[in-house]
Amino acid sequence: MIQIGDKLPQVLGLNQDGKEVKASDFAGKKLALYFYPKDNTPGCTAEACNLRDNYAELRKAGYEIVGVSVDSEASHKKFIAKYDLPFELIADTDKHLVEEFGVWGQKKLAGREYMGTFRTTFLFNADGVLERIITPKEIKTSDHAAQILS
Repeated sequence: MIQIGDKLPQVLGLNQDGKEVKASDFAGKKLALYFYPKDNTPGCTAEACNLRDNYAELRKAGYEIVGVSVDSEASHKKFIAKYDLPFELIADTDKHLVEEFGVWGQKKLAGREYMGTFRTTFLFNADGVLERIITPKEIKTSDHAAQILS
């Protein structure tokens, strides 16, 4: 699992357009890499729309925003189009990134156990070093941009 002080991995994965997303894409910029469970679900939509609505402020503070879920490129394309999201989403269908970041594991919902992504945000500085982790218990989906900026 990635820890405070670790560098951003060189290759993050493929975005909604099948383009490789690399650490070098964010050289000299801060990065909020947010992991979320699933496109088009209530909490994930609230989180994405809050980041969209505060995107100009996040960019002004020097942040690039990239979302990650195990959904497909096609699912991400639809999610971006439906909610007019201005940032890229990584399609981590092979679960490489969620496992590398330690956000994939056993979850419980309504008494049912299943494997899934723990909603977590990793904040990297302009040198690509992890400075802060916003954990699943801390994240407020409807006010997530303010948490990143605080």
